[in-house]
Amino acid sequence: MGGWLLLCCALVACMVVLGGVTRLAGAGLSMVEWRPLLGAVPPLDAEDWRAVFAQYQQFPEYRSRPVDLAGFKIIFWIEYAHRLLGRVAALVFFVPFLFFLARRRLPAGFALQLALVFLLGALQGLLGWFMVQSGLTDNPRVSPLRLSAHLALALALFVWLWWLALHCLRPPAPAEWGARACFGLTVTAVVFATAAYAGLVAGSRAGFVHNTFPLMDGHVLPPETFAMAPWWRNFTDNAVAIQFAHRAMALLSVVMVMAWALAVRRRAVVAAAVMVAVAAQALLGIATLVHGVPTPLAAAHQGCALLLLGALVYSVHREVFARGV
Repeated sequence: MGGWLLLCCALVACMVVLGGVTRLAGAGLSMVEWRPLLGAVPPLDAEDWRAVFAQYQQFPEYRSRPVDLAGFKIIFWIEYAHRLLGRVAALVFFVPFLFFLARRRLPAGFALQLALVFLLGALQGLLGWFMVQSGLTDNPRVSPLRLSAHLALALALFVWLWWLALHCLRPPAPAEWGARACFGLTVTAVVFATAAYAGLVAGSRAGFVHNTFPLMDGHVLPPETFAMAPWWRNFTDNAVAIQFAHRAMALLSVVMVMAWALAVRRRAVVAAAVMVAVAAQALLGIATLVHGVPTPLAAAHQGCALLLLGALVYSVHREVFARGV
């Protein structure tokens, strides 16, 4: 069962990274219909492609950046792969879940948790379409808030599946939620929030402004950071403020993760894994920013966020269900 949950976890991670690539490629609005079942079948001949392309041409996204049929096929296949992977992940999760449930092979308390995971997965699909709909308007850009919510839910599914997989792969001792474990949970929550807020960075294209580090074009706090009123709107609608907030959250994450690594230093391998992951994530984030958000670096940055979250969840799990050093 642990291997099955690990596979599901890996599929969710791939979905997150491929979703980032889809966003960077501008492919998210190439499929203008959401057909959960029939949508699994792509265009099969030239007539089908002409029909799908004609649908796409009716929306402002096409008028804002026209492409020919060959260019459309590229972005269509990227979005199609993202949606197809979601369907595959749902099947890989649901069929074995029914099998284990029917055979009564689920550990105590797992049936309800896994049922909730499946419901969240279904909600993730609905939220994805809700996000796409926000861009099928006169302003062909998906809502940054909806994009961030979509990413946050995917991260939550990844963390939950990973936690359950750890329970199966390493049967835990009785739980001990001491002060150190609570600190580790807090660190994980801060890193989770930083990763989820990256959805606002992507949706507002905040990574394409002030591409310098450590200062933002010579400023710690650029003068346009609070250009909007009320002030809180800047952190959802102002690209400069969003980038500043993400930088600040990332810095806080690095400091807290390093403190956590010191707190669990007696588990040398775990502490080292956490430190390496946060260092790699920080370096990838800086490289992504200063090079103007190239797709390979941005995808690696997003993937490394999942590795960091995974390492933190593992370290907290070890702390809560301690079996010695």
